[in-house]
Amino acid sequence: MGRDSGKSEEDSFVARPAGPTSGRVHLGKVLEKMREDLGLSREEVAERLGFAVSKLWRVEGGKTGLTNKDDLPNLLDLYGVTDEETIEELTKIQRESLSAGWWVPYNPHLLKGMRDYVGLETDAIAISAWQPTLVFGLLQTPAYTRALLESAKGPDELTTPFIDANVDLRQSRKALVTRDAPRELWVIMAEGAVRDTIGSAEVMAEQREEIARLAGLDHITIQILPATATGYRASQNFALLDLEEPLTRMLQADHVNGQLWVTDKKPDVGKFSRRFDALRAAALDPSETPKVLKSLERK
Repeated sequence: MGRDSGKSEEDSFVARPAGPTSGRVHLGKVLEKMREDLGLSREEVAERLGFAVSKLWRVEGGKTGLTNKDDLPNLLDLYGVTDEETIEELTKIQRESLSAGWWVPYNPHLLKGMRDYVGLETDAIAISAWQPTLVFGLLQTPAYTRALLESAKGPDELTTPFIDANVDLRQSRKALVTRDAPRELWVIMAEGAVRDTIGSAEVMAEQREEIARLAGLDHITIQILPATATGYRASQNFALLDLEEPLTRMLQADHVNGQLWVTDKKPDVGKFSRRFDALRAAALDPSETPKVLKSLERK
C-alpha cells in the first residue's frame, strides 16, 4: 500500500488533507515541527501567547482545532512564518478543520476516541484490519450489530438510544467505505469471528452471506484464519489506516477498558504492520473464504 506521489517535501508540508479530522491532525503536526525547529518548548510558546500548555498539546496532537481566529496568526508570527502562500494554505487547512463531519449528529453516542477515528476512517484511502473474536465492524449487518450491542446492554449499561445510534452509524461507515466512496479494504478474521453465534442462527446466516458478498467486490479482500492454523495469531484487534499525503499510516487499537487508541508513531505503526503481514501469511488464501463460510453453514 505504498504511495509515491512525486510531491516535494515543501509541497507535503502545506498540502491539504481530505477532511476535517485529517486536516486538524496535519495542521497540528506542522505547528509542532515549526516549534521544534526553533527549539521552543510548549511551555515557552504557551507563556508567550497566553495559551494553556494543555491547549497547545491538544492542538499539536490533532485532538482539537484552533477555534480562536487569532490563534493561528499569532503562532505563525511567533514562529517567524512570512511566506504568504504558506500562511494562506495553512489558514485554509485551519478553517476546513473546523467544519463539521457527517458523523457529528452521532457524537453524543460515541465512546471516547471514536469521533476522531471515524473522521480518519472517512479520509482513509486504504484500511487493513484484524479481528480475532467478532465480525469486523465495516462488514457487519444491521441485525448482527444490534444483537452484539443488545448482548452488552446490561453489563456495559448501554441505552436504547445509544444502540440505535451506533447501529445507524456503523451502517453509514460501512456504506461509505464499501459503496459510496469505496477504498481498498483488507480484513483478516479468526474463524471464531464468523463461526460463533451472535444473536441467532438466522442472524449469523445473513451475516455470512453478507461477508461472502463483500468478499466478491474488487476492492475488498477478506481472509479467514482457521482455528487449526499454527501460524502467527494476535490476540488484540487493530486497524491500519492509510491516509493521503502528507499524512501516512495510522494505527487504531482497543484498550482493555474499551477506549480507542489512535497513533501514527512509527514504532507502533511498524510493529502492527508487521503483525498484519504475519497474520496475512498465516490465514487462508482469500479465494478460500467463500468455502469456509459455506462449511460453517452446514455445521
